[in-house]
Amino acid sequence: MADRPPGKARRETPLERADRNFAELLQELRVTQTGVQILFAFLLTLAFAPRFPTLDTVQRVTYVTTLLLAMLAAAIFTAPAALHRALFQQHAKPVIVRVSSRLAKIGTWVLMLAFTGSVLLVVDVSLGRVAGVAAGTGTLLVCVGLWRILPWVVRCAMVAPRKYRGRT
Repeated sequence: MADRPPGKARRETPLERADRNFAELLQELRVTQTGVQILFAFLLTLAFAPRFPTLDTVQRVTYVTTLLLAMLAAAIFTAPAALHRALFQQHAKPVIVRVSSRLAKIGTWVLMLAFTGSVLLVVDVSLGRVAGVAAGTGTLLVCVGLWRILPWVVRCAMVAPRKYRGRT
């Protein structure tokens, strides 16, 4: 089915819209949650690696902070399912969708920080502090660019006057 032009509403009831929005949100969370789980599992195993005792204080603080951020991201991304289960058949779907959407937005910020810390730590241990900070900064910039700036640019392009669309 082709996308409708911006501003064209679907013919659906508020509950149908809430059901559709929740299904779409859950699909997005499934994709994100897999990455969070892999990152969290990786971080959990690092403390048992033979080289872990040789980490300096900055690296250990980075590790613990990143581990906690990954745990927080996992908790935030699973919260919509728990919220839905707790409010199941309470006629709260629109509220569940609003709260879950906010949780997903917060979760992406936390995940950005967890990605940044993970890359910073691994590159710091592998190549040194300066390279680690550079790689962590690059990771943060890529995530902000793709997850925040790109959607903003696309949203602006969608509402731009028609006469400006398609120009290069």
